[in-house]
Amino acid sequence: MTTLTDTLLDPILAADPAGPRITWYDDASGARIELSAVTLANWAAKTANMVRDEFGLLPGGRVAVLLPAHWQSAAVLLGAWWAGAEVVLEPDDADLALVSADRLDDVADVAEVAVLSLDAFGRPVPDLPVGVTDYATHVRVHGDQFRSAGDGGPVLDGRTAGEVIAAARDAAAAAGITGADRVLSSRDWGTPQALIDGLLAVLAVGASLVQVSNPDPAATDRRVESEKVTARLNG
Repeated sequence: MTTLTDTLLDPILAADPAGPRITWYDDASGARIELSAVTLANWAAKTANMVRDEFGLLPGGRVAVLLPAHWQSAAVLLGAWWAGAEVVLEPDDADLALVSADRLDDVADVAEVAVLSLDAFGRPVPDLPVGVTDYATHVRVHGDQFRSAGDGGPVLDGRTAGEVIAAARDAAAAAGITGADRVLSSRDWGTPQALIDGLLAVLAVGASLVQVSNPDPAATDRRVESEKVTARLNG
């Protein structure tokens, strides 16, 4: 069976592997990171290999992703789906949690936890508790190619991959997004619908995303011009 990640990435990799796929800004720090489809797929593959080989998660396992809208979060989500996992956005009954450092207390009851610093240069999280994995340190040693075993169960909010793809394409149509668009957004991905509307809708139709954290309104017009933005997701 084809995973959600295969369905999202395969057409993009075939059509435009080197073009920008996710460009992430943090207006608070001035950081800018741009990923092509190939680079995004490589990060997703590293994550999938880590989920499968380091944490022993089998297809159908539940992965809690408690992360902000960020390029590394996109890689984590795609990696979890590639490994056949169901992504949940709350920690209850999760087999593995991938979280930012400020959410550690929320996953105290999860057996396996990996923490992301979300640092632009990949720095590790200092002073982690014993038994908690630093994502940046561990993901680097894993391969950047992944062969999926497929999935057929829920992948998000109880929905199958086919149902999520259909919802993402519907969201793209409602927002007027096509594969030719460069989409500017500062939306969060904190709920299943927000994740579909803010990330998966863009990827599902082959568009590219300019995602901004801590947006500075004064920078918007300049960014629209410099990034050749053709569509916006407001809110």
